[in-house]
Amino acid sequence: MEFFKIRKDIPFMKHALIFNVISFVTFLLAVFFLFSRGLHLSVEFTGGTVMEVSYSQPADLSQVRGVVSGLGYNDVQVQNFGTARDVMIRLPAQKGVSSAQQSDKLMLALKADNAEATLRRTEFVGPQVGEELAADGLKALAFVVAGIMLYLAVRFEWKFSVAAIIANLHDVIIILGFFAFFQWEFSLAVLAAVLAVLGYSVNESVVIFDRIRENFRRYRKMNTVQIIDNAITSTISRTIITHGSTQIMVLSMLLFGGETLHYFAMALTIGILFGIYSSVFVAAAIAMWLGIQREDLIKAAPKKDEDPDDPNSGAVV
Repeated sequence: MEFFKIRKDIPFMKHALIFNVISFVTFLLAVFFLFSRGLHLSVEFTGGTVMEVSYSQPADLSQVRGVVSGLGYNDVQVQNFGTARDVMIRLPAQKGVSSAQQSDKLMLALKADNAEATLRRTEFVGPQVGEELAADGLKALAFVVAGIMLYLAVRFEWKFSVAAIIANLHDVIIILGFFAFFQWEFSLAVLAAVLAVLGYSVNESVVIFDRIRENFRRYRKMNTVQIIDNAITSTISRTIITHGSTQIMVLSMLLFGGETLHYFAMALTIGILFGIYSSVFVAAAIAMWLGIQREDLIKAAPKKDEDPDDPNSGAVV
């Protein structure tokens, strides 16, 4: 299915160096912000207090967030739990303040705002749990990266594998850089979005790589640059359909999903935009600079009078 078809190939690789310099600078800035500012980790990673509050009527989450913010808490997770009348609140740990003191102080403020607020449950999530979650998240990321590299190396060629994983890690680091620069809360939902972006981005790279391999078989007079330009140009319509429809769904979460889905959708939005960019200007360009060629993807067929399993086949006697 195509919305349109471009008759003349767009010379993407002609400008690959310029765009990769921009990518490299953006990548370095993201790394700098990650080390200088760090991520604003959520309660799941740092430990804190989890409260469940019940109301007799459907709770106004924005009003509850206003009460929580009035106590000096920023980026606190406030969401419905079970029904519209039940609210879960996650408070970050504070030095010198116990979990009981935090919950008591917040409940006084909530009851002052709405006398029908009732505390159903409160518990402390220790920092050790946060460390385990962080370690498990890093392990998940490492397994995803290793799986992607193995898949691409088996399906295509190691040069494509290296190019794709560099492009995908480029996307991940830039997402993390945005969260570090703006100090947006980094939660398990955001981590899930980052892992989703890895798979989503590699899918776009695979489509382009598959078309490159197909072009090498079809157009024997084209050089590598022309092959790559043609592959990217011929997949533009598909890219617009796929990423456009996905972004519409993500945009709806970003605009109407509330605080709970806001940063999850934000991470996906950044990942989708940079995923398109990296698949075209980073992955394809790196594969080109690594010297990908027809012989890497297409094995020469043996002659009809030769047995490929016979080492003496074709020899002059």
